[in-house]
Amino acid sequence: MREVHVVTGAFGYTGRYIARELLAAGHAVRTMTTSPPDGPAAGRVEVFPLDFQDRAGLERALAGARVLYNTYWVRFQAGGFDQAQAVPNGRALFEAAAAAGVERVVHVSVANPSADSPFAYFRGKAELEAALRGTGLPHSILRPAVFFGGHDILINNIAWLLRRFPVFGVFGDGRYRLEPIHVEDFARLAVVEGRASGSRVIDVVGPESFEYRALVRTLADALGLRRRLVSIPPALGFAAAKVLGAVVGDVLLTKPEIDALLAGLLATGSPPAGATRLSTWAREHAAELGRRYASELGRRRLASPAPRA
Repeated sequence: MREVHVVTGAFGYTGRYIARELLAAGHAVRTMTTSPPDGPAAGRVEVFPLDFQDRAGLERALAGARVLYNTYWVRFQAGGFDQAQAVPNGRALFEAAAAAGVERVVHVSVANPSADSPFAYFRGKAELEAALRGTGLPHSILRPAVFFGGHDILINNIAWLLRRFPVFGVFGDGRYRLEPIHVEDFARLAVVEGRASGSRVIDVVGPESFEYRALVRTLADALGLRRRLVSIPPALGFAAAKVLGAVVGDVLLTKPEIDALLAGLLATGSPPAGATRLSTWAREHAAELGRRYASELGRRRLASPAPRA
């Protein structure tokens, strides 16, 4: 019999690439999700509801599974998704995995989580890592910084802005660093870690490290665009992001995300975990990069919040 692997959000962003890798490896794949089937995995993945209030339902979805790949999180409070519930929801999922006899968990965290972080996102990720350790389940905790590829949000939308405006505002001096990893490199690593033993934590960064200003310039050059980069106060940048968000019906960036970026939390200085170079990839995909705006709230509208009991 084929091994059963469970991916939360197999029709979402990172989850769909993990599911694709698992299917290519010949595994039986289930997903726990609130989204309708979409993408190459649709029809090939067994679908269960992701209802954190239904403990028995979570255990049924996880019964007989060897590995759980957890991509669930809430980026910000909006669209019916409750960021304050992200940690208790994740804890309930891990407890259900332990009760169902899952052998291993591959958990998607974030670069530089800290229980003492001033940012709820990074603080919550640290709390959830601790909750996973508390189950005693063997696990791999993957800590990505920034994703690119496959209609990501940040890199794609920087390119979208570059295509539409002759001037690009850089928060502060633009010297803070980012270490983006391609989503397919990340998915391959996740599946490798599903076969591992013991427990480990891995900083998941790509082979290139950019200062933010240099990253924007790299994207503009890849698109063949001459753009003026100007330093702006973060408060002004946040105000501009709110105005643009209202125009496109989305949340471009939150203030905590801007502050975390300025604090250098999207880089770790760790050895690369992927081989795809953003500078090369951007040139190769210049024809489609940034052609369409990638909407966070648009993705959420395709899903609905987990139902309540």
